Amino acid sequence: MTAPLRPTVIRNATVLTLDDSDRLHPRADVVIEGGLIRAVGPGAAASAPPGAEVIEAEGNLVIPGLVNGHFHSPGNFMKGALENWPLELFMLFEVPPLMDRVASPRFAYVRTMLGIIEMLKQGVTSVHDDCFFVPVVTEGEVDAVLQAYADAGMRATVTLDQPNVAETEKYPFLAEILPAPLRARMEAAPRMTDRQLLDHYAAYIDRWHGKAGGRLRAAVSCSAPQRVTPEYFRALGDIARQMDIPYDMHILETRLQRVLGQENYGKSLVRYAHDMGVLTEQAMVIHAIWIDDEDIRLIADSGASVAHNPVSNLKIGSGIMRWRHLREAGINVCLGNDEANTDDGINLWTVGKVAGLMHNVTDPEFRNWITPGEILGGLTHAGARAMRLPAPTGRIAPDWQADLTILDLSTLPFTPLNDIRRQLVYCETGGSVRTVLVGGEVVVRNGRLTRVDEDALLAEARECAAEFAEYMARCSSAAEELAPHYRAMYDRALATPVGMDRWARPDFGKGEALQ
Repeated sequence: MTAPLRPTVIRNATVLTLDDSDRLHPRADVVIEGGLIRAVGPGAAASAPPGAEVIEAEGNLVIPGLVNGHFHSPGNFMKGALENWPLELFMLFEVPPLMDRVASPRFAYVRTMLGIIEMLKQGVTSVHDDCFFVPVVTEGEVDAVLQAYADAGMRATVTLDQPNVAETEKYPFLAEILPAPLRARMEAAPRMTDRQLLDHYAAYIDRWHGKAGGRLRAAVSCSAPQRVTPEYFRALGDIARQMDIPYDMHILETRLQRVLGQENYGKSLVRYAHDMGVLTEQAMVIHAIWIDDEDIRLIADSGASVAHNPVSNLKIGSGIMRWRHLREAGINVCLGNDEANTDDGINLWTVGKVAGLMHNVTDPEFRNWITPGEILGGLTHAGARAMRLPAPTGRIAPDWQADLTILDLSTLPFTPLNDIRRQLVYCETGGSVRTVLVGGEVVVRNGRLTRVDEDALLAEARECAAEFAEYMARCSSAAEELAPHYRAMYDRALATPVGMDRWARPDFGKGEALQ
């Protein structure tokens, strides 16, 4: 049995609470007991229990731990591995539909830990991991992923993101474009039944939900509405509602997916999710780029959250999300990396900076541009809200989780110190992070993880390079013969009108109107 944590006091720090009043204390204390914040403010250390550990933090800034609102840990080995292609071509080389071998549990553990180390050292205390499996879910790989989060002490909400329909059902036009032999091979590729996946979820939830002192939680994922059977799509919605856990669904990330809705469903995929009864307050709508006003109304009325992944959207050319329209509708919008191969890194600070800049080119009315305060909220409590945690995190306030990041204000990003909020968003890269607490436990001290032998894990990750190279070679082999047909599908979708434009281009206004 794990010994209870000692109470802790962070003393004499600058404290940015990001609470409802957005208080900035130039000099204050934070008192932590039982994994929760008990008091915050000038002189709060006087209320600390006897024997509390003291962290002297003069010259440091305390902020809520960052929350990675959307992430795929299986991509952790892929930074710099793939070209800048549209999603439909990109995924061919990342999760090829003809792949027939699974990752070993140890590889999955090291792969997951690689991302954990990078996130924790940057002050990311929580992650919403929409974890996919190629080609099928296995208990060994699932347990390896969760064990890595447990060992490192990170807070994680993890799904089993597994499509279960034939590849030709996920895209418009593909069935008629593919030669018959390839189409037959795709039909025969390994995929799991609804019952098999639901059984995996039942076992997974029983083994891991609420474990590691409550830091680990399960969520459900359909990957995307068009990637699963209607029955499984609804069944996951039932689990999400009954347990009040997130339901992850990638919706309208790309223009081609807008075409898919028109061609295969006769409606927007947001409307399809609504009509299927799964667009609820538990829903995490990921990307939501190629949406219209009616889609925004449906998402807002449902109470669902949206995950914005601006660096990923730029790398694979998905388009620019309508941030201000979503926020004005009252929708909770959080920020995420997506994955290492669509970010070519796992730096949530970069995500915040890009989000704070890219939307400035979408509206000449500068009063609508995103503020640093909105970005910081999207990096913290908005992501935590979407994770539907039983005890909240992402603010520094009494009775909130003691998930905290301490940064050194003497570093270059804060020298000279002009405005803390702006410099956090536009100057900080994660290099100023010194100490990180999750649930009141110090998991990073002086820039080093306390529970993990970083050097040994990184060495093992380098040793895994051969297994990863073999995996990528199999991916490439499986994808190359399909790629010309996917390009033909992409081009045909591009020629299909959708009545909107989400790209930033110099001939803006000459083609389809931006709505």
